[in-house]
Amino acid sequence: MGCYCTKETIEINGRRFYVQKRLGEGGFSVVDLVEDETGKTFAMKRILCHATEDEQMARQEAEFHQNFNHTNLIPLEEWKMLKYSGRVPEVVLVLPYYRGGTLQDEVERLAKQGEHMSEQRLMRIFKGICEGVRALHSASPEPLSHRDMKPGNVMLDDRGTPVIMDFGSMAVAKIEIKGRSQAVALQDTAAEKCSMLFRAPELFHVESHCIIDEKVDIWSLGCVLYTLAFLQSPFEPVYQRGDSLHLAVLGRNFKFPENSRYSEGLHDLVSSMLVVEPMERPSISWVMDRVDNLLQDLENRV
Repeated sequence: MGCYCTKETIEINGRRFYVQKRLGEGGFSVVDLVEDETGKTFAMKRILCHATEDEQMARQEAEFHQNFNHTNLIPLEEWKMLKYSGRVPEVVLVLPYYRGGTLQDEVERLAKQGEHMSEQRLMRIFKGICEGVRALHSASPEPLSHRDMKPGNVMLDDRGTPVIMDFGSMAVAKIEIKGRSQAVALQDTAAEKCSMLFRAPELFHVESHCIIDEKVDIWSLGCVLYTLAFLQSPFEPVYQRGDSLHLAVLGRNFKFPENSRYSEGLHDLVSSMLVVEPMERPSISWVMDRVDNLLQDLENRV
């Protein structure tokens, strides 16, 4: 352990954490690398709470973490609401620090080096992600939806196991929209918290009378699987051209590369999830059955 005399110190439940450096910044929070008194490192997410609503949402994020003890969902080490004199209060979440980075980091590394994942490794990673999503969709007393599934929100631990993080967009899965004001509110929230390239079509334009449910995650998973295979979102070319992403999503305006090295089964699985009508998308259990079948086929070829 180094000298902590000049480090910012944050005490939570009798434990002291020393801020080492800034790891990243987002629209609603920052993440610092911290170290406890034993020298163990963690990632500390610091959520600034400018209003009571911000505080409620941050507390809810911490509570969502506490609902789970799952290999593929990031655990919460500690959390606390911090109030200061003359400064905006913040909720801090102490989380594991994964040196392997995110799946997005892995995608960018592969693209830079002109490499690709083997289909077997890709499907094993995707299965782990689906395991985490299934835990959310099976949550009690009410199923939950992540709503921002993307490679940048999946960490890789030391063994290469995928771990879903960032519960800030998470919500009760099934929401009944009754009227235009509720629709606009959800649409605005989605625009703020759900990444465009992975956002389900029903969140681009929320109908005045509809039901939004966990199928938003299934669409996002389709985008994630495509990205792991082809190292970009299925709608990245449209976005790069500056064309309407919303129209591209509604029209399922994507295609598989002609020189794809992956099986027809993987292509079919992506296509089955990228269905515009939510009711026609499969459940996470159906997706996992298909993943297991694909993995079995791959192992039988070895």
